[in-house]
Amino acid sequence: MSAILNLSATAKREFPSLVPGLRWALGALIALTLLGGGYALVLAQVSGERGIAPTASSADIDVRGIEVDVRADTAAEARDQAWREAQRKAWQQVGGPSVSDSQLSGMVSAIVIQRERIAPKRYVATLGVTFDRQRAGRFLGGASQARASAPMLLIPVTVSGGAYTSFEVRNPWQRAWAEFNPGTSRIDYVRPSGAGGDSLLLNFGQSGRRSRAWWRTTLDQFGAADALVAIARLDHQFPGGPVTGTFVARYGPDNRLLESFQLEAASADQLPDMLTRAVTRMDEVYEQALVAGKLQPDPTLRLGGSGDVDPAITRLIEIGRAIQARESAAAAAAAAAVVPGAAIPVAQPTQAPAVVRAFAVQFATPDPATFDATLAAMRQVPGVRGVAVTSTAMGGTSVMSVSYGGELPALAAALRERGFAVREGANALAISR
Repeated sequence: MSAILNLSATAKREFPSLVPGLRWALGALIALTLLGGGYALVLAQVSGERGIAPTASSADIDVRGIEVDVRADTAAEARDQAWREAQRKAWQQVGGPSVSDSQLSGMVSAIVIQRERIAPKRYVATLGVTFDRQRAGRFLGGASQARASAPMLLIPVTVSGGAYTSFEVRNPWQRAWAEFNPGTSRIDYVRPSGAGGDSLLLNFGQSGRRSRAWWRTTLDQFGAADALVAIARLDHQFPGGPVTGTFVARYGPDNRLLESFQLEAASADQLPDMLTRAVTRMDEVYEQALVAGKLQPDPTLRLGGSGDVDPAITRLIEIGRAIQARESAAAAAAAAAVVPGAAIPVAQPTQAPAVVRAFAVQFATPDPATFDATLAAMRQVPGVRGVAVTSTAMGGTSVMSVSYGGELPALAAALRERGFAVREGANALAISR
């Protein structure tokens, strides 16, 4: 940049007639440089290996954390014997009856290697065993537990060294949730992979937002009804040493606290095992909250739905409607009474119903409060049948589609009466305060 400025000064002294054109060229060059830098910045925020896709989501029976240590004549024999031993230990943990090794192998659908060390005649590992529920169910006598919750968007947050991260970088807490098998859980988890724009949309700041409109847009993109925020605060005593984990289960757009607990790992090598136990326990916390009736979707997040209304409010609405109906009936009876000598009113033809049209409306959204206020004001305009946000840009201009029973000038006039500055276009409006 300094070289460009020096070239500009030299050209101004030697060729004064070229200064206006040179200024324009330099301005264009600087603008392109800034534009390229901004593009690179946005690309850097979404590129790279951030996502960890969920590895399991079935109704199979998972048993993790089985320790085996077997010696044999060869490494292959030691491994085979260790896997058979892990299957027997896992079968005992789930309470299975006595069966032969061949029957047991037929019910195993996968062996998960959590950690292993192989020597020429020894095999030491931590394994996980997955049993096929259809084949093992007749021995265990239990059926698959039906899911009872609405789809819940899961946002795992890691707090370490003062940094709050979710999908910005790959982390052990994110991996623990990706490897968790929720098939037998009563919670219907929606687990994002973290790839693409997930790192920008689902971060720790999202859990602190209170804007229902913002939450509706986010949940709609993932097909969820509400959100769960699982926070893991990891405190390392020293590099490679003991780790203390404080885990907090929160829920909903109001960030409600459900429960918190602590676990410890003796070293950094045992951190994945601690996080796996924490995920299992946090799933139990969410299931208990569901049974207690605390995990019901927030009615204010249901775009276009009626939601669950408090019975007392419902009763007041019914009373108000009954009073309104009685007053209307009394007014109709008074109008129907014919006074002697009075002219009989002639029925007037009813007006044809207005045609509902869809108009695009651009509106300035410098902050979430303005975003919500504009949507609320639009829904209160007489004749508006529906409002749907098609584009959200905080700090810029958002776009909504408005279904209106009337013409575009009538909608523009109604908005001007409510204090909006309105600009009319071709089947569209631009409004601002």
